[in-house]
Amino acid sequence: MFTVGEVWDVAANGRSCLKHHGVYYGSVDLPDAAFAERLPDLPGIFSKHYTNAHRYGLVSLVEACADAQLSIRGGDLSDAAVLVGRGGIDANVASYLEVLHADARTTAPHEAMELFVRAQQGLTPSDVALVQGALMRTTGPCFTVSCGCASSAVQIGNARRMIADGDIDLAVVTGVDVFGVDVIQNVQRLLHGAQRAYDSIRVDGMPELLPAFDRVMRPYDRRADCVNHGEGSVTLVLESRSRAEQRGAYTYGQVLSHGMTRDGLSNPLASDENGASLVAAVRKCLGDRWDVGQIPYIHGGSDGDVVVTAFEANAAKQLYGDGVADLLMTSQEACFGHNGAPAGALGVALTLLMLEQGEVCPTANCEEPADNVCFDPVPGVHTRLIEFDYALTLNYQIGGVKSAILLGSSDAG
Repeated sequence: MFTVGEVWDVAANGRSCLKHHGVYYGSVDLPDAAFAERLPDLPGIFSKHYTNAHRYGLVSLVEACADAQLSIRGGDLSDAAVLVGRGGIDANVASYLEVLHADARTTAPHEAMELFVRAQQGLTPSDVALVQGALMRTTGPCFTVSCGCASSAVQIGNARRMIADGDIDLAVVTGVDVFGVDVIQNVQRLLHGAQRAYDSIRVDGMPELLPAFDRVMRPYDRRADCVNHGEGSVTLVLESRSRAEQRGAYTYGQVLSHGMTRDGLSNPLASDENGASLVAAVRKCLGDRWDVGQIPYIHGGSDGDVVVTAFEANAAKQLYGDGVADLLMTSQEACFGHNGAPAGALGVALTLLMLEQGEVCPTANCEEPADNVCFDPVPGVHTRLIEFDYALTLNYQIGGVKSAILLGSSDAG
């Protein structure tokens, strides 16, 4: 559990919070006492069946609302939209299997009721949205988007549009995934024996090597050869300018625009390395109002995968041309692990903090930039001072959505 200041301290110093469990993994330590302290008096019939996804999503919601000085119990969010991004499903599996294998002939009535509650709360991707909405007692829109690592980024775009259209004044956007370390460990064991078979079926657009998780991820580094996953949740509060000003809210910055597209490939597990779809998403995002020359910094989505680095680098060349060497583009995925759906919300939060501080955080674990990295990834463990009012954040679902969000400082026009 991190406060705003603690997240900044980790990212600004390029520190890694990953732990080694045979694979490198970003674990969340959430003791029962810490959960109960933040969420007292939850009805036991529901709370005792919460998965870690429920628990992480509720704690990040409480922390974000406290930071925004919004009282959940005081009714400040009674008309707020609850928008959740979910990518992974492993938190739902245990509940599903329990119901699937339950024998109606031998299951006692109270046990059947327990299974029913557990299943209703936890079987669908809407799991976290259901419990967040109930905690807030909101009457506003409440729904989940699932498009992998772009999920919470797409929900931020949805929140911005709903606020701009006057449908809502306030949205709570959460990205949450678990990616259990036991699953990652077993995937690693399976992949060790699968490379030869993979080589025989590999087609254009698929990487030469299967992913590895037993080494430290190094986005944009010449030694990058693996991805480290993590679990967790990130919640952002998005509010209309008029509502925020009326209540004297502290503002970190602005979500100005959002654009998304897809590569158009038939391969469901690949992305076009030329970066064309990412360029299209950025240009949709900027429209006719902004020019890429106004944007000296991009928060990238590199997770240590060389394919991701390739299409980011190619997109940057197309967008910035001869000026690409001056572009600052960093990733903090190696601080907390590649955590799927939370990535978009975390990237926006970090980028808004950078705009506020006038400093760009380094790319964690990047020490020797790869030859094809045409931009400045800010290697090392120190921030880079820069004056800027606009920034982009990028997120991707491999084979799916490419998302671009334009952010502005509180004073940006």
